[in-house]
Amino acid sequence: MAEETRTASRARAVALIADVVRWAGIIAAVILVIHVILVAGEANPANGIARTIHNLADALSLGFKDLFNKPADDPKLRTLINYGLAALFWLVVSSVAARLIRRLA
Repeated sequence: MAEETRTASRARAVALIADVVRWAGIIAAVILVIHVILVAGEANPANGIARTIHNLADALSLGFKDLFNKPADDPKLRTLINYGLAALFWLVVSSVAARLIRRLA
């Protein structure tokens, strides 16, 4: 009986960790997508919300922020491509990591 309780507790803990990893990736991707929307909509960069999202997106973009410099004349498209790839990266990596956590435990 005690062994079953420990096993069930461990399974719940592993599921919780996997869920946290997955949600962290989703939240990161959402922040990046919001940044793309704000840039495409030409949000006021001096606005506190836009500035906060920009700072968070820059931190979450990792190496993708300046991966592609072309088209140089279209910053909206460049933002869409670079930050969009970062969002996809977070979704894929968090999904794979959550599956590995569940499988290894």
